[in-house]
Formats: sequence, structure tokens, C-alpha cells
Amino acid sequence: MSNYLYRLARFAFLRRRLVLAVWLAAAMAAIAVALASGGKTNDTFTIPGTESQDAAAVLSAKLPAFSGGQSTIVFATTSGTAKVTDPAARAAIESAMTKLESIPQVSAVTNPFQSHLVSPGGKIALGQVQWSAPATAVKDTSLAAVKAAMKPVQAGGVQVEYNGSVYPGWRTPVSEMPELIGLIIAFGILMITFGAFAAAGMPILGAIIGVITTLMGITAVASVVSIASASTTVALMLGLSCGIDYGLFILSRHRTNLLNGMTPEESVPLAMGTAGSSVVFAALTVIIALCGLTVVGIPFLTVMGLAAAASVTVALLIALTLLPAMLGFAGTKVARFTRLPLPGARAERVARRSAADPDSPAGAGWARFVVRHRVLMLIGGFALLGVLAIPAAQIHLGLPSGASQPAGNTQRQAYDLTTEGFGAGFNGALLIVAQDVRSPADTQQIAGTLTKLPDVTKVTPVTTQNGISLLKLIPKSGPGDAATTDLVHSIRDDRAAIEGQTGAHILVGGTTASNIDVSSKLSGALPIFLLVVVGLAFILLTFAFRTILVPVKSILGFLLSMTAALGAQVAMFQWGWGQHIFGITPAATISFLPIIMLAIIFGLSSDYEVFVVSRIKEDYTTNGDARRAVQRGTGLSARVVTAAALIMFSIFVAFMFTSDPTIKAIGFSFAAGVFLDAFVVRLTLVPAVMAIVGSRLWYHPQWFARHIPDPDIEGQRLAHKPPEQELAPAGTPARQG
Repeated sequence: MSNYLYRLARFAFLRRRLVLAVWLAAAMAAIAVALASGGKTNDTFTIPGTESQDAAAVLSAKLPAFSGGQSTIVFATTSGTAKVTDPAARAAIESAMTKLESIPQVSAVTNPFQSHLVSPGGKIALGQVQWSAPATAVKDTSLAAVKAAMKPVQAGGVQVEYNGSVYPGWRTPVSEMPELIGLIIAFGILMITFGAFAAAGMPILGAIIGVITTLMGITAVASVVSIASASTTVALMLGLSCGIDYGLFILSRHRTNLLNGMTPEESVPLAMGTAGSSVVFAALTVIIALCGLTVVGIPFLTVMGLAAAASVTVALLIALTLLPAMLGFAGTKVARFTRLPLPGARAERVARRSAADPDSPAGAGWARFVVRHRVLMLIGGFALLGVLAIPAAQIHLGLPSGASQPAGNTQRQAYDLTTEGFGAGFNGALLIVAQDVRSPADTQQIAGTLTKLPDVTKVTPVTTQNGISLLKLIPKSGPGDAATTDLVHSIRDDRAAIEGQTGAHILVGGTTASNIDVSSKLSGALPIFLLVVVGLAFILLTFAFRTILVPVKSILGFLLSMTAALGAQVAMFQWGWGQHIFGITPAATISFLPIIMLAIIFGLSSDYEVFVVSRIKEDYTTNGDARRAVQRGTGLSARVVTAAALIMFSIFVAFMFTSDPTIKAIGFSFAAGVFLDAFVVRLTLVPAVMAIVGSRLWYHPQWFARHIPDPDIEGQRLAHKPPEQELAPAGTPARQG
């Protein structure tokens, strides 16, 4: 592999104008296609094969007017003695609800006074809007018309808030601030690391080109495939962080070569043949982990995984082609240190000392400390991660609801007002779809049986058409409560008794039931996904390092850091320890978070594993002293791994500055996972374990060495044989030194 990467980098270096033109053309083409397609992401989560999805399909076929999204409009008078039942307020509300009937895509409107959805004190009332289109297909103009119809009500002193699967303002505007903050922090870290503007800016420039190309491609695909909004966020996070990190690793090796006296033409291909091999295996591990989401069988996760994998793939291709081209344009500028006193002088001093004496930097000192106190560091690291992992045992999965939104959000206010006036269950009604109904008496019998179940407040028949009855069941518990989940399972398990002698067949659907099904399916898919991803990564890492113990150690370390990060997320977001720090409301852990954490944190942890262990193997292959190799390899990789991890950590943290609690939880979980894996596992536990095990770590059977090709991840063939001679075409004389 090192030879092929050498050739590729040399081609990109010599044909740099062509390579740059191709990438810029690709980015512009992606932008043009995205603008022409008009694709948009959405926030609809569906899982084929679940009962809630079957119920939705029946409604779509037999009761299309009731198959679309729903909006709940909450009217409240929260001051003084005013009530929504006062003549003026009631007249304004009834007039507004009547106006809603003429709005396009509205199929039914429920007046709160006709449906008796007025709180006992007369302070709060609930209006309902049924849309004929799915939530994601409801037009913004229709939602704007709903908001306009409510203005006279608000002018009369009545508070109006919205909830449901679709409502005015439900689409959160996308902010570029997290990306901007992340890039600024990344540039600062790179300036401290390299002390040169050219070196600091190059990985960021490559990452930006890659992210633009990928996101525009995702936008274009969204015109024909349903893509969740979180997919672009995850792709953006990984595209920026991986793109910068891969460029950082290769650029760091290149600059060391320059400081040791090589010319750019010699250094760029050699850096790619050595550090580039590690980048390829690291990226392949991330891509495998993300593509592994397809085995879960959940469409939105499949699309999310493939979108993120595409982002990492583009980042890898840019690191292998565009980066060598840009290094060709830069020449020796990447080794020219800025005259700014703090970053320039210190970076130059550290860089020159590291190039001349690899045992002198602080990272080498840390490596010596870990090797010297390896048993103590092993025990301490395990203890720290173990304590952090404790809350993960009490994880409760769910999907975002109004209860998890910020206090000023209209969905949150609607949720709180509904709970205050009617009870938490009115925020999460279940839809009971009864098929093969022969008479109104059958509907009443089913409704009566359902009413007698524990945790049921009321059951209201909505309509009966085409042999289908639709009933709305209001639980006593909220949509995210375990009691509501138990109620859904109880109805499904006892459906024969509920159907009785009616001959009807019932299905439990609606947004709440769909969320419960999503969480259940995700929980069941987790073990399968873990086995597939870990198994494939085990094979890849075994092939890369030609030993079984290294991948075993890597996987165990990942499980530790993953569980610890998940535990920290549960404590901060589910238990509420971070309520005031992050401005969030305690809520269930997002049901898809553990799976995407498994995919992404496992991939990124393998990145650091490859970068650290490949340096250790490189030294061990050269000198044969296992413990000394651990010390030197860790020391050589510590600075660049630290910079890479801090960049990823900063980019993930930057996404916590959004108002969306889902993105905050994702950003925190990724940041915690990266930090713990890089600093506690890869730079502490890994060298401690390798120093304890010694040379036995590199053992592999003779048949393995005989039948499995050596990918030369550490680039030893380039180190022992002049690449120009090895790679010169037949009949072409090699360049003489």
C-alpha cells in the first residue's frame, strides 16, 4: 500500500493544477445539482414492519383524510381572572378555528368548545387540526396561514402555542455558527501545533472543500430520498473533523521530513507512503462502522450512516489527492514559522527539537511516565472509565418531544400548558385503528373495553368510514413515560380480548406509538449492529497490524470509552446534572444516539488506535525492543493525536451552542467519547497494556505471515528502499542523489 500511495501523491504533487481543478469542478457541480434539485431534509422517523407503520398505511389507504400530520393549538389565559370561555375570547377562538377549515391541506378542524377540550378552570383549551398530507409535506404557506388566523385571538389577550407532528415554526432554521466556531478553534489548535499559517490553513481548506461537496451531494439526493436532518449534521461533524485530522497526520509527517532536510518533492510522497497508510486504514474503519448502520434495517439510520460514510470517504480522497497538490503549491512554506511570538517561536522550538531528538518533547515525557507506571495507569484508567459508565445502566430511550425543548419554545409551552390543564397524556394520544368494523356498536364496544384499561383517561371515536374506525386514546401518563410504553404493549398483547366478538382487528398507531416502536426496534438492533461492525473492524485491524491482540485491545478500549461517554450523557441530559450548564430539560436519551455513537466513536477510536499503534509498530519493526517501541511510538504520535482529538472535540462541542436539545446531546456525547478515547484509552491505557504485554503482542502464526499479504502500514518498504528506484517506470533512470 505504501508504494501505491507514494505513486498517487507524487502524481498529485506534479499534476497539482489538474488535481485542484478537478476538485473545484466537482464542488461546483455538486452545488449546481443541489440548487437545481431543490432537495430538503426532514425530521420524519418511520420504521417499516412496525405496527404503528402498518396503522399509518391502513389510514393512508382507507382514511386518507386522517393519515397526515396533526397540529394541536393550545389557547390559554394565564393572568388574572380571564378565561378562554369568556364571551370575547370564545368568539375569537371559534372564529379562528372556522378560518382554518379553508386552509389548503387541512382535512378536519376540531373546535375546543364542541369537543369539550376545555380545562376545568376554563383557563386552557385545545384545538386540533388534521392535515391531509404527511407532516413533512405540509406547505409552509399553509402553516403561515394557521399562524395568521390566530393573530386576532392573540390580540385579544389569549396566549396561543403549538404542538403536534407539524405546526407553525416546527422547522428549526439551520445555523452556521457551530461550524464557524469549530473552524476557528481548529485553526487556533493547528496554529499552536504547526506555528505556520500555511500549515494551519491547509487541512481546514481541504476539509471545507470536502464538506461542501458532500453536503451538496446529500441535498441533491434528498430530492428523491427521505433524509433526516440529523444526517447532514452528523455528516458535517465527521466531514470537518476527519478531513482536518487526516490532513493533520500527513502534514505533520511531511513537515518533519522538511525539517530533516528533504525537498518538498521528496517529502510529500514519502509522508503519504507512511502516514497516509495509517490514514487509509483509519478511514476505512470509520467507513465500515458507518456503513454497518445498514444492517439495522431502519431507513433513516441507513441513510444517516451512508451520508456520514460518504463524508468520510470524500475527506479521505481529499487527503490522498488534493492535500499533496496543495503541498506542491505551498512548497517549503509549511515549514516557515510565523513571527508571532507565542505560536511561532514555541512551535518552531518544539518542531526542530522533535525532528532532531524524538525523545525530547512533552509527549515523549508522558509516554515514559505511562510506561514506567504502567500498572498504576492501567488501574487508574479503568477506574475512571468505570465510574463514568455507571449511569449508562439506567439509560431510558425515547425520541424528542415537547418536554425536551427549551423553555421559550412554543412546543415546550404547549406541552406544559396541556399537562397543566388536562394531564400529560393529552400530549401523546394513541390512535386505535379498528379494521373490519361492521356497526357503530362494534366501535363502542372496543372503546368501552379500552377505557377500562389501567392508565387510560378517555377513548373518543373520531370517525368510521370504509369499514375502518379511528379512535383516539388518551393515556394518563406522558408520551415519554414508561407507563405509556407498557400501555401500548398491553393493548397489543391483549388485542383479542379487546376485539371481543366484534370481528374487528385493531392496530395501535400515532406519533407516540411510532416513537415507542422506533425505540424498541433500535434497542433490538443494537447487539446485531455491534457484532457486525466489531467483527468487520476486527478483520481489518488484524490485516493491518498482522496480530490478533492489537484489534482485541482496540475493541475493548472502545467499549470502555463508549460506555463511559454514554454514562456521562445519561447523567447530564437524562438525569439533569447538566440542566443549568447546557440550558436543557432532562429527558429520555434519544433512541438512535447509542447506535450512531457506536458507529462514530468506534470509527474515530480506531483512527487514534491506528495512528498510535502504527508508530509503535514502526519503531518495533526497526529496533525490536517492544517496551522501548511503546515509549518512542507513543511519544512520536502524542502531539499530533492530541491536536487531532482536540480538533474533533472542539467541533463536537461547537454544536452544543445550538438551541436544539437533540443536537446538543449528540454533540456532547461525541465530544465526551472522543476526549475519553483519545486521552484516557489511546494515550494512556493502550501504551500501558502494550508495555505490560511486551513483544508477545506482535505474535502471529506462521500460516498468517505466509498466506496474508503485508499492507506495510508503517511504510517500512519506503524506508529501506529508495522509492524513486523502486517506482521508476521501466527504461526510466531513477533520480540520483
